[in-house]
Order: sequence, then structure tokens, then C-alpha cells
Amino acid sequence: MKVRFEADGDVIVITGGASGIGRALARAAAMAGARVVVCDRDQDGLDRLAGEHAAIAVRRLDVADRDAVMATFASIEAEHGRIDGLVCAAAVQPRRRVEDMDAAEWRRVVSINLDGVVWCYQAVIAGMMRRRRGSIVAFSSGLAHQGWPEASAYAATKGALIAFVKSAAKEVAAHRVRFNLIAPGVIDTPQYRAANAGADHESWRTSTGVGMPEDVVGPLLFLLSDAATMTASLLSRDFAYSASEA
Repeated sequence: MKVRFEADGDVIVITGGASGIGRALARAAAMAGARVVVCDRDQDGLDRLAGEHAAIAVRRLDVADRDAVMATFASIEAEHGRIDGLVCAAAVQPRRRVEDMDAAEWRRVVSINLDGVVWCYQAVIAGMMRRRRGSIVAFSSGLAHQGWPEASAYAATKGALIAFVKSAAKEVAAHRVRFNLIAPGVIDTPQYRAANAGADHESWRTSTGVGMPEDVVGPLLFLLSDAATMTASLLSRDFAYSASEA
């Protein structure tokens, strides 16, 4: 069965979209007819993405800064009239043994990976509830369940997001706003390569396999679409399966 997504001018905001999965989604959503706003701290990545499609706009944003998130999202709503979809892809994944991690690094991971999702949710939820329409997607990870050496901070935030999303989603379900999670599996992104050099990469390659950012686009477009009549759910891609034939 072939699937075609039609965004029909929907306004979709993607945090952490200057590279990796977020970048691939931005391009696909724009091609499907969405107006896409990509928010990221990576100005160079934003500059490269801005010229790829007329329907993609970019905003520099650190999701750990709650005031900046509120101001940026208010500006997006004022410009476009609404926000129909939000994909929270911004995350960091430093590798450090727990006993070697200082308080500042721990708090940085939590402030981006967990707090950043909370602030973005708070910034869009009132408008979505008022319009009785909207889809929010956050990223969890298989590491939330299985753990991984030197990834305790990352895994902890991804586990916390499961509890947060499942709880918040049930607060707004009556308003027909959906809030779901995706665990995309092991995907070859710049962040993945920085965190999984050498033996770790070989371990993933020979076990679950390593997918490409485009492989996650279909599941994400589904979660953003009206076909995803589900909320408080976790969509998991546990094994790499390419979206296109090799």
C-alpha cells in the first residue's frame, strides 16, 4: 500500500531540525505542502537549510531557555496564525561516566532533552486546545529501557520523557490534541556519530543495524497526520529498515 501525505498548508515547527532526522523531516514536510519552521542553535546548519525550500523558515533558538521559547513560538503563531504540529527533536548526547560528570554537564543534558520539551509543549498547547487540533511528537530512545555505558544522562532524560508525555497527553486528550513519542532506533546522524565512534558503532551495526534519517520520516509524518488517531503512545523502531532499496 502506498501512502501520500498532504499537509495542505499546515504549520509545523521542528526543534533541533538543522541536521539529522529533523532536517530530513523538514524537507519532506515542506514537499508535502506544509509551512515549516525549523528552530535550532546551529546557525550554520540553519543557513544551509533555509535555502533548500521556499516553505522552510528558520529561527535560532536554544530550547533550554524558556523565555526564548515562549517568545519564539509566540512570534511564529503571530506570523502564521497557528501551529498545527510540533516535533521536539532537539537533544544532546554527551558520553561520560557518571562519576566523571560534573553538575553543569548533567544539568545541560536535562535542560535541553527534558526541560526543552516541556517549554515547547507549554508554548503551543493553549493554541492547539483552543483550535481543538494539533499533534506534538517527542523523541524517546531504546536506551531509556536498556541503558548504555556513558549515556546515563541521555538515557535518563529519554526515560523521563515517556512518563511526561504519557501524563501530559491525557490532560489534553479531550481537546483533541495528540501528544506521542517516537523511539527512532539507531540512526546515522552527526550526533550519533559523535557519540558512537569505534566499538559502539560496530556493536549497533551488527545488532540492530544503523538506519538513515530519511527512514524515520514516514513514521513522523504519520504521527503528525490525522491518520494517527492515538495519543500517549510510543512508536518504536527497534531494528533498522531502510525506506528505500539499497
